[in-house]
Amino acid sequence: MTKTEKITSYRWTICALIFFATTINYLDRQVIGILKPLLESDLGIGEKAYSHIIMAFQILYGVGMVVAGRLIDRFGTKIGYGISVILWSIAAMGHALAKGALGFGFWRGFLGISEAGNFPAAIKTVAEWFPKKERALATGIFNSGTNVGAIVAPLAIPAIVSAWGWQAAFIITGAIGFIWVVIWFIYYEIPEKHKKVSSGELAFIHSDLDEQAESVEKVSWLKLLKYRQTWLFFIGKGLTDPIWWFYLFWIPGWLSTVRGAGLSVSSFGLPLAFIYTMTTVGSIGGGWVSGYMIRKGMTPFKARKYTMLIFALLVTPIVFAQSPSIGNWGAVCLIALAAASHQAWSANIFTTVSDAFPKKAVSSVTGIGGMAGALGGAFISYIAGGILQHFKNLGHIETGYVVMFAIAGSAYLLAWIIMNVFAPKNKQVILD
Repeated sequence: MTKTEKITSYRWTICALIFFATTINYLDRQVIGILKPLLESDLGIGEKAYSHIIMAFQILYGVGMVVAGRLIDRFGTKIGYGISVILWSIAAMGHALAKGALGFGFWRGFLGISEAGNFPAAIKTVAEWFPKKERALATGIFNSGTNVGAIVAPLAIPAIVSAWGWQAAFIITGAIGFIWVVIWFIYYEIPEKHKKVSSGELAFIHSDLDEQAESVEKVSWLKLLKYRQTWLFFIGKGLTDPIWWFYLFWIPGWLSTVRGAGLSVSSFGLPLAFIYTMTTVGSIGGGWVSGYMIRKGMTPFKARKYTMLIFALLVTPIVFAQSPSIGNWGAVCLIALAAASHQAWSANIFTTVSDAFPKKAVSSVTGIGGMAGALGGAFISYIAGGILQHFKNLGHIETGYVVMFAIAGSAYLLAWIIMNVFAPKNKQVILD
């Protein structure tokens, strides 16, 4: 390793920290879905009550995104991220105290509003530690933690439940967050104050000259809402994040009942592991593609634009996932391609915020867009349930999935068109 390589490496340690936080975030989030059959048999939580619990999480997650983004911009990433993980770990463990739907709804809502701090804090951390040419890759790496968490959960939770019961699953997974918090407070600091960051690495981190004279004055929400870039991020997240929520909550049931795979909940491991492994590839690959374009001389604006178009197009084949001619694994592959493309899109749309806004506003804008995505997720759950129940009553639930896959396949292209038709071309927001 050369001297230059040594002085430009600590930022990747920070990236690893936020990767593990995101993994824990999704591990805690996934537990209730895996335990759903047990909650129904042990506590009598049926489909309708379960949907209300999920919507409590999504709605409060959306509200929390705005609040958390604002607080993290005010108090900084070290304090803001640490408090967020402490609170969501308490909420995750609190599920073990629930005795029915009302209790789970309370703790699920608490989990939603506290977990909302993860992405605003993570995006702001990337903006603090990485120059623009590396931000999409760093974002893709930490964002792949969502996929790792989704893979680990169905492998670990059944074993914990078998050994100690379903309450232990919430307690153990929630406790992991406290270990992370200790490590975070020991090792994290902004680059300018970090003892392990050399002058060479600090100069590299600050190599984007347009960010050198930035003030530390806080920016109001009303001021941020005056900028078209804020609203375009809001629209982009609002149109595409709900598709990811649809994958998380509806694909297992589709595999079991519609594709005719005959899979029980305990047998979802292989197809789901394949899907989420591919989303990890998509998350990191999507960040790498736009970073490669920037290294070849393309502006960040154009690099994100063309990368997002590529992956918006790669989502569209999902419209054929219900076709009987492609077989079960062919359908799984189309879902995997679409989910991986979503994560590649996500790595780049997140990065458009730090490209367009100064660091002091990144968490606030990320929170505004995250709120749109979460509330859209609650809306898509309502819509999907209505559409699928309607066609199920007619004896043609397959048609309902055709409709949902058509929505999923078109959402990204619609978002891309809106974002690029109305975007101020290659223009960074000046807040001072």
